Amino acid sequence: MKRTQTTTLSMAPGRRAFLKGAGATATFLAAKALLPAGAHAAGSGPEVTGARLGYIALTDSAPLIIAKEKGFFAKYEVPDVAIEKQASWGATRDNMALGGGAGGIDGGHILRPKVHLYSSGAVMQNGQKLPMYTLLNLNEDCQGISVAQEYAETGVKLDSGALKEAFARKKASGKDVTAAMTFPGGTHDLWIRYWLAAGGIDPDKDLNLIVVPPPQMVANMKVGNMDCFCVGEPWNEQLVNQKIGFTATTTGEIWFRHPEKVLGMRADWVDKNPKATLAILMAVMEAQQWCEKQENKQEMAEIIGRRQWYNVPVKDIIGRIKGDINYGNGRTVAGSDLLMKFWGEKGETSYPWKSLDTWFMIENIRWGKFPASVDVKAMVDATNRSDLWLAAAKGLGLADLPAGDSRGVEKFFDGKTFDPENPSAYLDSLAIKAVS
Repeated sequence: MKRTQTTTLSMAPGRRAFLKGAGATATFLAAKALLPAGAHAAGSGPEVTGARLGYIALTDSAPLIIAKEKGFFAKYEVPDVAIEKQASWGATRDNMALGGGAGGIDGGHILRPKVHLYSSGAVMQNGQKLPMYTLLNLNEDCQGISVAQEYAETGVKLDSGALKEAFARKKASGKDVTAAMTFPGGTHDLWIRYWLAAGGIDPDKDLNLIVVPPPQMVANMKVGNMDCFCVGEPWNEQLVNQKIGFTATTTGEIWFRHPEKVLGMRADWVDKNPKATLAILMAVMEAQQWCEKQENKQEMAEIIGRRQWYNVPVKDIIGRIKGDINYGNGRTVAGSDLLMKFWGEKGETSYPWKSLDTWFMIENIRWGKFPASVDVKAMVDATNRSDLWLAAAKGLGLADLPAGDSRGVEKFFDGKTFDPENPSAYLDSLAIKAVS
């Protein structure tokens, strides 16, 4: 896989110094000044022809799979990129710590906050920091919060408060109330916490919050191991199709066009292989554009549903990626704007806005995953590589691109707003939180 010549970005030690140091701040040079202006400089291809990228069987990993299946990695001279299934988000973390050279992975499809959680050492063995970069946002929306069938009569939808009395009765009878998510501090953890707290249910005090790998959610609810869960597709749709439970709300109803998974990679791999990184970015960005098109949805579902990828029937995938939602409680919508978004009109879905990373950092401060004293801006600046996204977009010949660091003020279903210029105001406005 290796070529004879390698190139190293000169800013790498400075960027790693922040991530390995104790609260230090640093500013870094823009990578695009050191990279080819086009797809590749004449006569100079990627440093390596492949990398090992992990994925979980969730529909938002589709761009990685499509980039492989449609030959986009080969098109950009990295034909040996391997897309490797991971058993859980915990396994993804452990394999990322190993790195591709030691039998693990170099990067892949990960929950967006994991870049910060790995880089800070917050979820790593012995607190060992693993410097990571966010290269692009893989998708927006189309996760779900699903509830066991026994709660159908509560009529619970977007307002989780409809469950308060039912949960209280269950606890009073001596039984546990359990909610499941996929990784502490990850997106699904934050969505279900937000939804519960907005309805007056404290996720740390009023129930047990457990971790279950995404592909195991449906089976665990079937045997009664949880009362509700948050996970990505196709598992909410499969739950409904098997008549085990129903979807109370999709996450796009909580925060429309919310960011979800990212293509994240180890910082040392990117720093060592800047041109290969651009090649991978361009391949995945082209795949995102392919996935965005409605005329490709059926083929996409057929490809990712195959045994070697998800091993899931097309009927469990196709509806929600097109915006057709059967909630399983008598509600159905067709052609809604809650479908999974991969690219947007001009790449705004894929572009890794720093303001969105700021929200994830603040939300994890809310729930005690980071101390209130953490330097949010320094972490975001050190890990977010929107500069590489822009370089790759220019390599693809794209124009009229997103720019800047902020998507602006974000609005949530319960009336809360998040202004990235004043994140403390958002945190102060929240009634239920772990931080004082």
